[in-house]
Amino acid sequence: MTWEIVIGLEVHTQLSTNTKIFSGASTAFGAEPNTQADAVSIALPGVLPVLNKGAVERAIKFGLAVGAHIAPRSVFARKNYFYPDLPKGYQISQFDLPVVGQGTLTIQVEPLSGNAKPYEKTVRITRAHLEEDAGKSMHGDFHGMTGIDLNRAGTPLLEIVSEPDMCSAAEAVAYAKALHSLVRWIGICDGNMQEGSFRCDVNVSVRKPGQPLGTRREIKNLNSFKFMQQAIDYEVQWQIDTIEGGGKVQQATILFNPDTGETRAMRSKEDAHDYRYFPDPDLLPLEISEEWKEQVRATLPELPQAKQARYVNDLGLSAYDASMLTASREMADFFDSTRMHLDTENDIDNPKLCANWIIGEVTAQLNREELDITQCPIKAYQLSELLAYVAKGRISNSGAKEVFRTMWTEGGDADSIIVRKALEQISDSGAIEAIVDEIIATNADKVAEYRSGKDKLFGFFVGLAMKASKGKANPAQLNDVLKRKLAG
Repeated sequence: MTWEIVIGLEVHTQLSTNTKIFSGASTAFGAEPNTQADAVSIALPGVLPVLNKGAVERAIKFGLAVGAHIAPRSVFARKNYFYPDLPKGYQISQFDLPVVGQGTLTIQVEPLSGNAKPYEKTVRITRAHLEEDAGKSMHGDFHGMTGIDLNRAGTPLLEIVSEPDMCSAAEAVAYAKALHSLVRWIGICDGNMQEGSFRCDVNVSVRKPGQPLGTRREIKNLNSFKFMQQAIDYEVQWQIDTIEGGGKVQQATILFNPDTGETRAMRSKEDAHDYRYFPDPDLLPLEISEEWKEQVRATLPELPQAKQARYVNDLGLSAYDASMLTASREMADFFDSTRMHLDTENDIDNPKLCANWIIGEVTAQLNREELDITQCPIKAYQLSELLAYVAKGRISNSGAKEVFRTMWTEGGDADSIIVRKALEQISDSGAIEAIVDEIIATNADKVAEYRSGKDKLFGFFVGLAMKASKGKANPAQLNDVLKRKLAG
């Protein structure tokens, strides 16, 4: 039986402010429990919230980046529910009047299996609203009790809600990755999933083609793209098996256990009316003027899609190269800097050469050592020095890779390493002609065979010439000289 999968995401993005959304308490990660829980965070009687302007500007920035409507007037509401690490008994959030309205995010989807080709898809964003985070319940170290750490209570979040536009784990992961890259790119979130800065709730349902939406179950707090894929795949199969076995899927909030690879129900899932939303009486409506919006727009960097288009249209790179180079803002900056140094200091404009080395050698070595591009031991200007030798044909490809490995492990500049290891190619046409003349003179019989039609002997002459030059002859120049001389 054919089933359709329907997936929507709610992503909690911790905004990169130094203080909380409604107070001046620090948001720094890793402090001792409850040392950053001020009077507002723990909801002492009589305290009043004061909205953090920086959090609002980060929300506006995101809205502009996804082409969304920025509400000139939005309202904070109280979302009422009980949880041990929610001191007030309600969360200050937004509901029917959020700061960011409808937008879109275009994603590149790499199918997780089979021979399907990558494809592009646009996911609709329903809204993005500001809210405060709850605290953290700690179950592991208290011998039958639960510890409560309220350091995180009041940390500013932007909850980004998508439409149910995704129909596979591959699409959901691609969307989450694109969103993760974007919020880091525009500087509103550090994206650290291990520290909880970027957490995903995934709503999953299945239905028969043409039927209404099925009953959804919400997988909470996924902080790994790998776990997201595993959780969705398991949950989809569980729902299909349940329905085909005569059961009924109940709306629920569920958790994913990475150790077993299974999902399990945590509690029944509430609907919006269960939270009894109403406007927070302590906070005035948030008003955003056109002038303020344009001031924020002026701080936006060139966005990934615009940069990709420029790389393709202006630099002649492939769409694949452009997407790889814009996987993060830091990667794009590294490429731009390498290309700039190669051009300004060596008068070489070769974007494809830069792209090939960064996507190839640099990325492969980073992956092997599990490093980020910001931790690359070779700086952009150092890589450009090496690429200048490559572009001018002064070093072979294998020699360049040897220099690269030495720069990576030992440091140093390309010039000194090439001299020390005697890797520079012979590009002097006179020296190459002398080598070829000597080979032709001492192999007259082979030359006669070649000229009689045995073209395959060309490789024989190349081998002799490379041996005579100790592997340093420029291959392109050597081939040209050999062809000319052997032709008589």
